[in-house]
Parts: sequence; structure tokens; C-alpha cells
Amino acid sequence: MRGLTGRCTIVTGAASGIGRAIAQRLASEGASVGIWDINDAAAKRTADEIRSAGGIAEAFVVDITDHAMVQNAVAQFERAVGPVAALVNCAGWDRMARFVDTDPQLWRKIVDINLFGALNVLHAVLPGMVARKFGRIVNIASDAGRVGSSGEAVYSACKGGLIALTKTLAREHIHDGIVLNTVCPGPTETPLLAAMAADGGLGEKVVPKLERAMPMRRLAQPDDYPGAVVFLLSDDAAYITGQTLSVSGGLTMHG
Repeated sequence: MRGLTGRCTIVTGAASGIGRAIAQRLASEGASVGIWDINDAAAKRTADEIRSAGGIAEAFVVDITDHAMVQNAVAQFERAVGPVAALVNCAGWDRMARFVDTDPQLWRKIVDINLFGALNVLHAVLPGMVARKFGRIVNIASDAGRVGSSGEAVYSACKGGLIALTKTLAREHIHDGIVLNTVCPGPTETPLLAAMAADGGLGEKVVPKLERAMPMRRLAQPDDYPGAVVFLLSDDAAYITGQTLSVSGGLTMHG
């Protein structure tokens, strides 16, 4: 796709799952990729695999819920790789439970990772993009943020907020050469989904039902997403901003 060669790109949550698949695809398209994750060993493994395949990648241990750490990590990335030209906010976390069975401690963890984490990263990279009059951003939300999801009330609220945030920032920065879009995955076979299925809570009941609910009769795989994300980061999508794309095997259909 056009314009990705040499484009310095941060992918959060890139040590595994969807983020890892996106980072690998970006590197194969010629982008220079920052692998951001709280899991040091897994982030380094992903970066090593990309370099072994001939790509450019550096691993950074980052807790996206820590504003100061995120600011420092952006500075480290730019010293090591170059000015941030593109960003994929992919890091996320959840635990399935009925809202009435949860507590504020769990809410705070979900909100800190899924909403404040994205806010912290956006707040750190946008000033540089504005100064350089260029930026490409894809926020990974969820169809839970569009239509709701049983057992994921707070997570759904965060992802709905991320969709609204993306649209607002797209309007604010439309004259700064920055485009922002959202990709909403459906249920996906990732380590997070496996953990929710095995936690003995609501996820143990819900997750096995998801595959039967999918029109395509299968859960998504991480490799189902990079094509859409990389397109939105490329110059082929330079005239697309503020949009929300569901990649969910037909589970949700929006017109």
C-alpha cells in the first residue's frame, strides 16, 4: 500500500494477538515499527521476529495507563526510530461479568487500560504530528462499543467512548494533516479471549456461544485485521477520516 515505507509507527499491545499481527504486517509493508507492550519478553520476541524477517522494529516496555511513562516512551521511540508518523492504539483488557457483580476497582482497571491508555498515547503523539502537519491514527475499539455486549458493560462504555473520541479528534485535526479512524473487531481468538473463557466467571459461559453466533461460523483470527488497519494508515486512505469500520465476520452490519 502507498506511503508506508519508512513510516515510523507505534503499535500498542503489539506483543501478542491483534496488535502483534498488525505490527508484523506494517513491518512487511516497510514501516518502522515500535512494539509497545507491558510484557517485556513478549515485546522483544515480536521485535526479534520482525527483524529476522527483514523488517524494522524496536521493543519498548510501556504501561499505557501511566501518562509520564507514555510521554517518556514517545521520546525514546523518536530518538531510536524517528518522529511518530502513525499510531495504532490496540492495547486492551477486559474480564467478563454482569455489571451488578462488579466493583469500582474492576471498573477503574478496565477504564484505565481501554480509555485512559488510549488518551495518554494520543496526548503524547498528537503535538508532534500537529507540528509536522502529518499523522495517521487507527484506534482499535470493538463492536461492543457500537451495539453493546453482555458481560462487558464497562468495556463497552470505554470502546464507545473511544469511537466518539476518534470522531472528535478527526474534526479537531482535519486541517493539521492528521486523519483518525476506528476499527472495531468482533470476537477474536486471542490470549485475552482464552483467559476470559477460562476464568470461571461469565466468560466461561459466553465465549463458547460466540462462534455459533457468527454468520461466518468462526471466530476471527488476529490476521483478519491487519489489512484493514494498514489500509487506513496508508496514503490510499488519505481522504478517509472519522470513520468506524467493523471487522466482525458479519456479526454486526452498519449502513
